[in-house]
Amino acid sequence: MKRSIIILWIALIALSSCKDLLTPAIENNRELNPDAFIPNDARFPFGILLNAYNRIPTNSWSFNDVATDDAVTNDQNNAFLKIANGQWAANNNPLSQWTNAYAAIQYLNIMLGQVDTVQWATDATVSRLMAMRIKGEAYGLRALFMYHLLEAHGGLSENSMMLGVPVNLEVQNPNADFNKPRATLEECMQQIYSDLDRAEDLLPIDFENIPNASQIPAKYGGSITKEQYDRAFGAAFRGFLTARIAKAIRSKVALLAASPSFSNGNSTTWATAANYAAAVLNLKGGLSALATNGVTWYSNASEIAGLADGTNPAEILWRSNYSDNRDLEQANYPPSIFGSGRINPTQNLVDAFPMANGYPITDPASGFDPAAPYNNRDPRLSHYVLVNGGTAGPNNTVINTTANGNTNDALNRVETSTRTGYYLRKLLRQDVNLNPTSANNQRHYKPHIRYTEIFFNYAEAANEAWGPMGTGTNTYSAYDVIKAIRRRAGVGLTNGDPYLEAAKGSKDQMRTLIRNERRLELCFEGFRFWDLRRWKQNLTETAKGVSIQNGNHTTINVEARQFQPFMTYGPIPYSEILKFSELMQNQGWR
Repeated sequence: MKRSIIILWIALIALSSCKDLLTPAIENNRELNPDAFIPNDARFPFGILLNAYNRIPTNSWSFNDVATDDAVTNDQNNAFLKIANGQWAANNNPLSQWTNAYAAIQYLNIMLGQVDTVQWATDATVSRLMAMRIKGEAYGLRALFMYHLLEAHGGLSENSMMLGVPVNLEVQNPNADFNKPRATLEECMQQIYSDLDRAEDLLPIDFENIPNASQIPAKYGGSITKEQYDRAFGAAFRGFLTARIAKAIRSKVALLAASPSFSNGNSTTWATAANYAAAVLNLKGGLSALATNGVTWYSNASEIAGLADGTNPAEILWRSNYSDNRDLEQANYPPSIFGSGRINPTQNLVDAFPMANGYPITDPASGFDPAAPYNNRDPRLSHYVLVNGGTAGPNNTVINTTANGNTNDALNRVETSTRTGYYLRKLLRQDVNLNPTSANNQRHYKPHIRYTEIFFNYAEAANEAWGPMGTGTNTYSAYDVIKAIRRRAGVGLTNGDPYLEAAKGSKDQMRTLIRNERRLELCFEGFRFWDLRRWKQNLTETAKGVSIQNGNHTTINVEARQFQPFMTYGPIPYSEILKFSELMQNQGWR
């Protein structure tokens, strides 16, 4: 870690003389000390805050699903493929957040140490309010990066202690003591909660212009005009971290801490996790916050086209900026429509989608027909997975994935063909044209947090805390949430969903259903890899596919999963263990 921090300091010094960032002083440079901001120049310190924003991991688009039972890839150089095939090591970890997160935390600590020395605006009141806002953002971001560190590196040490990561709250200069032990998981959790408390204290629920000064929260003090408030907390700052987002981060953190793999190391309970999720949902109206078009949030063309800067669709709590491109489609369309077919959903995932009547396909009451396996299925299957005979692209091209198909879309035909008999459909806009003679781009955005994720956080935690029908101090249960999600998806609409009704009498049965629904709704958004680990579930289920010949569907083994039991937890980077004697490695890793 010391090397990365020193490099970060060198980068800051280099930035300090960049004329694109600030107006040079008379000597044509500034004091080469990143602790000493120029008091009346806010651009440099704000750039430091933006650097932290730019480091936020985006789970969607990482496709770590390739290292789970949900997907494989035809890209033989894919890092997650190598992880799944047994090449995951402490010195070879594409999932590491160590360097990225600690660099972000260093930037944020610099920001927090100097924020009150900067004149953010010539108006003293506005400057004070902006300093409050930026401190709130920095605390919230620091909590978020600590969460990602715990997710990737928290775990059981060699002596079976549940450990987190070192907690850095001060700026680390090149002479700092970097040889720090890992804090316990509980200590990390309390630090995260403390930072989120500070963020919520300093930030408004949302960044929006207010109608008049009477709407200014009392915590910002008196004698503030509407104009002053809007300059510091108005709509111009949509997209930056708010109190609403801080509450959502708290929900994510608490769910991780309450889960089976981490619950013995901290005081966060399932009830706590449920209440934190409910606090987010209740701000939006409880169950009514479930967006009716949330199943296809990524392809709701008119909604996406109408997005103003920083605004969110009803399904999205926090997102990145949108951009016009065709990168996802280029990587994942089938080859017959000029794509590379990279991400191939598995038969395992396809089998997890129930029938439209709500029954799993293994249930005798489901009506599943092995000769017509895609008929009468959960509508989400056709939204998320491109099956044989499905259509794709702007011309609704029929895709043939059979073993003896006559195009390159066929099973294992060429290196860009599917390995499982399926292609990815979720996240892709079907109005993108990749034909070189008429190629076009479309608008995409990446969600940081979706409301559907928070609904699942609540359902999982509420079921564990109070059972399927219990509500604690809230007004809805795990059953209520899953019923709403399944109805939105089009499941169980014609028969009252008897499978769900049976599950509401058993915590164990409801747990299985909640986990499966989470798997379906959040597939290919970077959750499955981490969910299996926090649940202590089987990591070695073989990835399967389907070979279709003469109308017969035969399940095939595609790729084994090579994970050891200790890989429930990720490693501390080997280079850090070599450098710092106080760092303890997680069990099993060398």
